[in-house]
Amino acid sequence: MDRREFTASLVAGGCAGMCVDLTLFPLDTIKTRLQSQQGFYKAGGFRGIYAGVPSAAIGSFPNAAVFFVTYESTKSLFTGYSATNLAPITHMLAASLGEIVACLIRVPTEVVKQRTQANPSLNTYRVLLNTLHEEGFRGLYRGYGSTVLREVGWLSCIHIKYWSSAVWWGRQGGRLDSWQAAVCGALAGGVAAFVTTPLDVAKTWIMLAKAGTSTASGNISTVLYEVWRSRGIPGLFAGSIPRVTFISMGGFIFLGAYEKVRRTLL
Repeated sequence: MDRREFTASLVAGGCAGMCVDLTLFPLDTIKTRLQSQQGFYKAGGFRGIYAGVPSAAIGSFPNAAVFFVTYESTKSLFTGYSATNLAPITHMLAASLGEIVACLIRVPTEVVKQRTQANPSLNTYRVLLNTLHEEGFRGLYRGYGSTVLREVGWLSCIHIKYWSSAVWWGRQGGRLDSWQAAVCGALAGGVAAFVTTPLDVAKTWIMLAKAGTSTASGNISTVLYEVWRSRGIPGLFAGSIPRVTFISMGGFIFLGAYEKVRRTLL
């Protein structure tokens, strides 16, 4: 990837990420409160629906930019050595690495954002100070493992997007329009969002748990069992409707905006 392509991926990914996160933020707040241990109304209900938005705004651009720069760089690295029929695998590997790197930025902002969403009486700055005071810097990375597992669901998104794109690619002589990329993103994102909801619930419980509790330790299988035992199957899929809506609409906006901005810059 040359310097121009690098810059295009950086700007396009960042702009698309900010657009999605800020536009659809209320859905994310509702999802977090539905998944929280204290219950939807005790977590704030529909009050303070934009609680935690400063954290999302600060982390959105660098998070999205880092993901797509890593993704595009890794994909270009493998392209020269992979046969055409192995291209979907290189796309999934690139996406996986992109998520792992992006989570280094995403997790601290997610911890602060979700704790603010579940405690709307506190502002983002106060939640950040409380976290650092009670748990130190490590507290900002609580739930890193569960977040990475959840985000690896993007592997499915990338694979379905590639397959769908390949069909359109052959029909129009090798060029994928922005709206087509957006439709692929919405379809793939919605399916992956529903399937990975239990992991998202586990991530929320881990991030919101009080320091020192067994839930806060971050053992994903233990947390999933705890959710199932206390709330059953509905508990494992709590917040699935706003999550699917967020990611479907987000996939449409994100991938469409990314392709459009990147092509404009190139």
